[in-house]
Amino acid sequence: MKKVLICLGVMVLFIVAAVVLKKPAENAKLDYTKVKARVVSSESRQKRIKTRYSTSYQTVYDVVLSYGGKEYELKNAHNSYSYRPGSEVTVYLANGKLYADEEGVRNASPLGIARSVAIGGAFLMFIVSMVMLAKTGQKKA
Repeated sequence: MKKVLICLGVMVLFIVAAVVLKKPAENAKLDYTKVKARVVSSESRQKRIKTRYSTSYQTVYDVVLSYGGKEYELKNAHNSYSYRPGSEVTVYLANGKLYADEEGVRNASPLGIARSVAIGGAFLMFIVSMVMLAKTGQKKA
């Protein structure tokens, strides 16, 4: 039971970290440049996600852009139909990568990554706590 309480305490710390990082992550000064890039290719595909008990599909958008003589894969593309090959689109250049919108740049920033890690850690610690609690209950029975 002591391990379960420790895991729940760590989960609470992760939740507090996520809440504390929310405002700084949203208000952080982002270092990006708005640029025009030419669409080289754009396609969507179904990615198969297989777990032990089920199979599901996720749509993945593969968009390749040309900017400054180099080709880049567009990060956080929300669809493929907005990016017709040969057309010119406005994207955000940050840290040598092209993003579809400002939110993608924000989520890729150090504060955005830290907040995502905190949220993921809280979820993981919740799952670990519940598994440990279930095992503790089985031992007593």
